[in-house]
Amino acid sequence: MTDWREIYETDCALPPGRRLDDLVAELAAALGDPDPEVRDGYPYAVLAAWIRRGVIDGERCLALGDLMAERFTDPRIEARTFAPLVLEMIVSQGSLRPEWLDAFAAWYRSEADLRGCDDTLGWLHAVAHGADLLATCGVRPDIDPEPLLVLAAERLLTPTDYLFAQREDDRLAKAVARILTRTDLTAERSTAWLSPIGAAFAALERGPMPVWVSNTARTLRALYLLADLGVSAERGGHPVPLAHGDAVKARVAEVLRPVLP
Repeated sequence: MTDWREIYETDCALPPGRRLDDLVAELAAALGDPDPEVRDGYPYAVLAAWIRRGVIDGERCLALGDLMAERFTDPRIEARTFAPLVLEMIVSQGSLRPEWLDAFAAWYRSEADLRGCDDTLGWLHAVAHGADLLATCGVRPDIDPEPLLVLAAERLLTPTDYLFAQREDDRLAKAVARILTRTDLTAERSTAWLSPIGAAFAALERGPMPVWVSNTARTLRALYLLADLGVSAERGGHPVPLAHGDAVKARVAEVLRPVLP
């Protein structure tokens, strides 16, 4: 059994006498482990460092990405929700297959278990983890941003009994805002994805607010703020303006009107 803490404390240096392929396989297994100390602990940190530094590159990165794409249909929620985090690491370094996006989209729009954190399994965070991958894919110039904006809307419109409690609304709003910084987007393309949400809000009947409506309204309010102030990729970073921030704000305000007091 590899001591990942020891590796982490040696600046994530490769341990002598170990095959990299064996270590990568062990890390891949750890990132789906039900023990949160394993899944979200030292193995996660080591994997992130090795991908970022190019220790895991080329065919190894592609194979790892293929495995994570397969995990979107894994019966274990902890495996499904950590797959986008690993894919985000890989895509950030340049590797991407179209089928990874297809697998991600199918999972993200339909995942039913949206719990932020579980007492036994630890962090799950399907919406937030998926949002991180959504943003990283959405700022790549070789990817059409509109289907990803539509995917964000589909995620919000999917009925759920889980009320966002762990800043999922902020994470998803930030992902959408980052996509909307793309200068190749027109004002119309920056706002068209909001139309299904507007139609759904307009059709609401009087009575208690459904959970999905609360989640969606809070996400859009956060997006309005980012459209006004700009969005940074990293916490504390320099905010970048949205390509059509005023148009986004106007459309978000219009969409939100039916659910405002």
